[in-house]
Amino acid sequence: MKKLVSLAALVFCTSIFGQVSLDYYLDADHPYDQSIPQPKTLLGYEVGTWHVSHDKLVNYMYQLAEHSDRIQIENRGSTYEGRPLLLLTITSPKNHSRLEEIKQKHQALTEAGADQVALEDQPLVVYQGFSIHGNEPSGANSGLLLAYHLAASKAPETLKMLDELVILFDPSFNPDGLQRFAYWANTNKNQNLTADPNDREYNEVWPRGRTNHYWFDLNRDWLPAQLPESQARIKTFSEWLPNILTDHHEMGTNSSFFFQPGIPSRVNPLTPDMNQKLTQKIGEFHVEAFNELGSLYYSEEDYDDFYYGKGSTYPDINGGIGVLFEQASSRGHLQESDNGLLSFPFTIRNQLTAGFSTLKAATSLRLELLNYFKSFYADIRSNAAKSKQKAIVFSSGKDPVKSYHFTKMLERHEIKVHQLKESLTRNGIHYTPENSYVIPLEQKKHQLIQAMFSKQSTFRDSLFYDISAWTFPYAFNLNHSVESNSSLLGAPLETLSPPEGNVRSKASYAYLFEAHNYNTPKMLNYLLQNNVRVKVGLTPFSLNGKRYDYGTYMIPVKNQEVTEEDLFAILQEGAAASHLTIHSTSTGYTDGIDLGSRDFTTVKKPEIALLVGDGVSSYDAGEIWHLLDTRYQISMVKIDIRNLSRTDLSRYTHFILPNFSGSGLNSQVDQLKEFVREGGTLIGYRNTTRWLQKNDFIKLDFLSQELVAEGVSFENKELFQGAQLTSGAIFNTKLDRSHPINFGFQNENLAVFRNTNIFIKPDKQSYNNPIQYTANPLLSGYISEENLALLKNTVPFQVQRLGRGRVIALTDNTNFRAFWYGTNRILANALFLSDKM
Repeated sequence: MKKLVSLAALVFCTSIFGQVSLDYYLDADHPYDQSIPQPKTLLGYEVGTWHVSHDKLVNYMYQLAEHSDRIQIENRGSTYEGRPLLLLTITSPKNHSRLEEIKQKHQALTEAGADQVALEDQPLVVYQGFSIHGNEPSGANSGLLLAYHLAASKAPETLKMLDELVILFDPSFNPDGLQRFAYWANTNKNQNLTADPNDREYNEVWPRGRTNHYWFDLNRDWLPAQLPESQARIKTFSEWLPNILTDHHEMGTNSSFFFQPGIPSRVNPLTPDMNQKLTQKIGEFHVEAFNELGSLYYSEEDYDDFYYGKGSTYPDINGGIGVLFEQASSRGHLQESDNGLLSFPFTIRNQLTAGFSTLKAATSLRLELLNYFKSFYADIRSNAAKSKQKAIVFSSGKDPVKSYHFTKMLERHEIKVHQLKESLTRNGIHYTPENSYVIPLEQKKHQLIQAMFSKQSTFRDSLFYDISAWTFPYAFNLNHSVESNSSLLGAPLETLSPPEGNVRSKASYAYLFEAHNYNTPKMLNYLLQNNVRVKVGLTPFSLNGKRYDYGTYMIPVKNQEVTEEDLFAILQEGAAASHLTIHSTSTGYTDGIDLGSRDFTTVKKPEIALLVGDGVSSYDAGEIWHLLDTRYQISMVKIDIRNLSRTDLSRYTHFILPNFSGSGLNSQVDQLKEFVREGGTLIGYRNTTRWLQKNDFIKLDFLSQELVAEGVSFENKELFQGAQLTSGAIFNTKLDRSHPINFGFQNENLAVFRNTNIFIKPDKQSYNNPIQYTANPLLSGYISEENLALLKNTVPFQVQRLGRGRVIALTDNTNFRAFWYGTNRILANALFLSDKM
């Protein structure tokens, strides 16, 4: 679609002085049912005068549902802060009376025999979602008006639309973030509005309202589905498989309004061409609406359709059309912009306009979109039947918990999984029915499975709005094999339960458990909290016919602070909660190191602090907080950088510095060095490694090169520079499994996610390089040839002593977006085993 731009509308309105009326948004002469409450009657103000808080939004949505027979409302769960995750189903009363039938017929379009389903009276399914980034509030505020209109309008065109559509209406994708930002904007609002961007109203404090409780960007979690907000909406999505999904966002204040399609060269190759053609057709309705309104807009620039973890792209791999809207943000109530004064009501009106034009497009293109939906799944069945690839076998070896988490994620997307029927060996890896599963590829979600397992290293374009690779078996560190034989399928997994943990028997001498289980850190923390003495074996051994690997944990029965009976009970409870198996022994004599050997050293309980605040990446900090708090059940302290100089760090054994930029720590160099010299461990991630080197915490040799642009025009300068970014790709490393940082890993290689261009030369002593990129490291994703050459054989991890303590440098994010389970153990080992390094 050719990019079109209209003449600018007058950006400001009567709201410049805080006044706005309903007819600024909706036609004053439109026939509305007076029994349906307007937003103002419950909010106490007209939409756009204040930023709606989530509690008021929830109250209004329930009131609409109570007064309108067009709306059913449900609470699908809670956020981490306990806020409801609402869904309104909006359609005609006639459709509500047969809603389950409509859903079943809609799902039937994805199956064989879909041609038997009559489309003439089959409604289209539209999912409209708002403000997944909490500080992009014009979407959620416009949703108040759109929901009111859908509930109250008596116009013939509205009644026809409600007959022809089922609208899944998600008024706030991110309740916690929306509430956080509304509080900020409202408490800093002036009675006499100021548009000066330097005002406090337009400059949120860290971590800002974009993210959820644990500071995750929820618009990257549609595919991994690790967070409660995502899991609720994926459940809704999977139940309905909507034909259109819209995702209302905001962008920089000096922009205008964007709608998809995005940049044509950055569409994922798994997305059908017809998807983009239909996106263009839907876009024509936005063009018409914004031309009439007079607001500036654009498309086919800036944004892409590559990563399927975004709300506007996830539908594309599921037979629907995802549409992204981006409105220039007022970030408050009124702000100066290159296009004039930008008011909050103006941003709301644009979002409302896009909501209306979406519904008009859905009604007009109903049959075409339903036929596309049907043909999408027909093509999947045909392609899957023709393909030589029939199944994917996967296993996490001795770690059933990781397999459970992976399979649970597949289940959320309604992907079928089976037991493995019989044992097999592929590339030296043994797959058994006890520890392996099979994904049949001839199933409805075939294309989605391909997206999860895809490995791509050549691209039409070298720029990406987000990551370029997310291959899930690498993310979960799973062994996997693509098979041409569907006879490997055992019984289907009907119900999925976490593995059972247990203590095999009561011990008279010691208890033992290996480090392979994902929940090992959780178990360790539980034991240490209960004052149980735990030791770790630095070398392998055999006992009672079982081989125990590096990093096996041993709990002596004698000389504990608890009785033998209490110790057994603690271990039973911990094993059950952690889903791991604990073995017992009546002897300390082994084939290898005996249990009393000095190679068994005591594990100490870490006291952990995490740096947060200005200059720290809230994403990286949140990922660490979430991992420790929700998965390992480890308590930690978040220390704001503003308070660091007044903090007694001697209370802590470990201080984690997430990805950090700026000079905010420079005045605390001496304080942090004293912490390390006195025995503390400092752990620095990504760009923090450069700061640690610069301030003499650790000696690192960084590699770099200066690129010279030859034959690159000024017009293409940004493309040249952007092509050097490693925005997110996957690389192979080789491990020294005898090093404590690697305890728990079963294989000699580990896939690592990286989104930096930080390259550290390996130490001259090979034993100081326990994790090292291979000579041919690229597994999936984009990296420039120049950066790939630098990356080869470099190291993402280094640890060095400083006084009585240690400094650990990690160039890569081992906790990426809560779904990179495969490298989570690196941080846990750095916390529990740093004194062994």
